[in-house]
Amino acid sequence: MAFCATCGTAVEGRFCAKCGTPIAATAGAAPPPPSGAAYQPAAPAAGMADNVASALCYALGFITGIIFLVLAPYNQNRTVRFHAFQSIFFSVAVIVIRIALSIILSATLGFFTMLTVQSLISLCFFALWLYLLIATYQGKTVVLPVIGPLAQKQA
Repeated sequence: MAFCATCGTAVEGRFCAKCGTPIAATAGAAPPPPSGAAYQPAAPAAGMADNVASALCYALGFITGIIFLVLAPYNQNRTVRFHAFQSIFFSVAVIVIRIALSIILSATLGFFTMLTVQSLISLCFFALWLYLLIATYQGKTVVLPVIGPLAQKQA
C-alpha cells in the first residue's frame, strides 16, 4: 500500500484523497505515520556547511565551542574541531587576562583610568572575536599566535 508523502495517509490510486497530492511511483516507500501523531516527512541528512558550523563555534565563546565538540557530525570534522578548540581557548584566555588586568590596574591606577583602560581592552577583544567570526564564516582559517597551535594539536 502506498502512503502520501505530504500527509501520510494511505493512498489507493494516483492522488491522495485527503490532500490531493499526486503520488509518485516510489510513494510506497514512505512509512505510515505513527497512530495519534501528525505525519512529518523525514528531514534531509545533510548538516550545516563547514564554514557555518565553524563560525558558530565562536558565537557564544566556550559554550558553543563545547557544544560543537559534543555534536556527532561535527566532532568528526577536523576544521570544526579546530575552531571549537580555538574558541574555547580564546574565551578562557580573555577571561584570565581580564581578571589579571583588573587586579593589576585596580592596584596601580585610579578608578576612572582603570575603567577607561579596561574598556579599551574589552573593545580590542570584541574586535578580535568579531574578526574571527567573520573570517571563519568566509572560509578563512585564522590561527591565533599562542592559542592556534594548541588548538591545531587538539583537533
